[in-house]
Amino acid sequence: MSRRGVMGGAIVAAWLGGIAVLVHREYFRPRLEQMAEAALRVSPGAVYYGVMQGMRQIGFASSTIDTGTTSITVNDYLVADLPFGGKARRTSARTSVTLSRALRIRSFELTLETQGAPVHASGRVDGDSVLALTIRSGTDKPETQRIPLTGPILVPTLVPLAVALGEPPKVGKRYVLPVFDPTTMTPKDVAVIVRAESSFVVNDSAVFDSASARWRGVLPAKIRAWQLETETGAGFNGWIDEQGRILDTRQLGLDLKRMPYEVAFSNWRIAAARGGPVTDDRDIMETTAIAANKQLDRRVNVLRVRLSDVDLHGFDLNGDRQRLVGDTLVVSREPDSALVAQYKEWTRDDILQYTRPEPLVQSEAPEIAKLARRITGREHDVRVKLERINAWVHDSLKKRVTFGVPSALQVLRARSGDCNDHTQLFVALARSIGVPARFAAGLAYVDGKFYYHAWPEVLLTGWVAVDPTFGQFPADASHLRFVIGGLTRQTELLRLMGNLTIDVLDVNAERMNGKPETRAAARPR
Repeated sequence: MSRRGVMGGAIVAAWLGGIAVLVHREYFRPRLEQMAEAALRVSPGAVYYGVMQGMRQIGFASSTIDTGTTSITVNDYLVADLPFGGKARRTSARTSVTLSRALRIRSFELTLETQGAPVHASGRVDGDSVLALTIRSGTDKPETQRIPLTGPILVPTLVPLAVALGEPPKVGKRYVLPVFDPTTMTPKDVAVIVRAESSFVVNDSAVFDSASARWRGVLPAKIRAWQLETETGAGFNGWIDEQGRILDTRQLGLDLKRMPYEVAFSNWRIAAARGGPVTDDRDIMETTAIAANKQLDRRVNVLRVRLSDVDLHGFDLNGDRQRLVGDTLVVSREPDSALVAQYKEWTRDDILQYTRPEPLVQSEAPEIAKLARRITGREHDVRVKLERINAWVHDSLKKRVTFGVPSALQVLRARSGDCNDHTQLFVALARSIGVPARFAAGLAYVDGKFYYHAWPEVLLTGWVAVDPTFGQFPADASHLRFVIGGLTRQTELLRLMGNLTIDVLDVNAERMNGKPETRAAARPR
């Protein structure tokens, strides 16, 4: 596996931010009557976008609103050939949301198609009190949850619409959005602020230019616009017009820019037909990697780095093996004394939280449970059980870049994948034998750069980082954890990409537990 494999799935994680359901308490509850009146101003229509990487168009997107007597339907579509892992990888996402005329969600559907198994999510809201959510990955059995709600809900694609319609946006206005994450079935608060007001020039029509054999925009119009920004974590960051339609947004070096249909769609088809190699200067994984100022040649036991040029608030940098003081992060690989299962200080709820199944982490599936029992045999030592699972996942999965939303069952059947796939299967196997396990993600050092990476953490004396992708138990100290949680939480790493600077201050890879460290660092194949 090339170094590219350690970042597999990052782009899909970015789009997964659009799956989360937003419970918009602060905005909706005091203003339900205003929202009902504002909804009368929603007008039908469609807008189109080019998905751009620099000056190169790599995709097409659209957003359509249909209005009826009793309902409003919003359909969003995106398709792009994402340059990732040395290849252009076709990805598409469709969302369809049906609302009442008071902008309350009745139902929604989302389909994400990649080179992996497609993921389909659907939801139905019953009386603003229960969300019936169904998630299916590929041909797996659908997973259904009934989730209590405390009020009306929105999906993220409707947040700009709600902000614009409730009242004219004002610079400095702040909205607190409790976010429902269907991958973990837990809410979190997200704050969105109106940062600036400006004007955009957008073309209303297009003509075909025979000289360049491409469409170009004509009839420019000036549009009033507001910049929305998510204060912490991943979310919508971009410019919207007075109707809440997106004008421009940017993530991971990719831009969505409003264009006439012919420019957005036909020019993308022309560019896709021409194709071309994915070079390092286009590869999203390479362009978002962070160069190290020092070479780390051996397994790292202690690493001290300075993190600069980004706001570190909201990241899970402190705790367990990591200590953050100011802008300096110290990571220490766990000693042998920490690799003993001691749960006396942990409550039953703590244990249950990290041993129960989740959507796409089918720890109670017969295939998963049977394999976990076969791997661990009659062993009673929890550390040995986990070491066996870690080694089995590392040895049994072919290392390759995948481009999809990993399901533990599908990873088991495919016997291949990248860091997200390895982590998903390990967590399911560990939970199936009753050992608390969770997802961690951040950056890991490979061949002179820090790349996006995901790995599991298991509960022993404390939380211990392990790495089935690299075959490390425990993981070395060149793993810099930024977030704890599944793919949706990992989208928060997007605000690091292209901004974070890492200065390696000190490396200690010589001794561990008073003994020479002789095992070589496991590299991706």
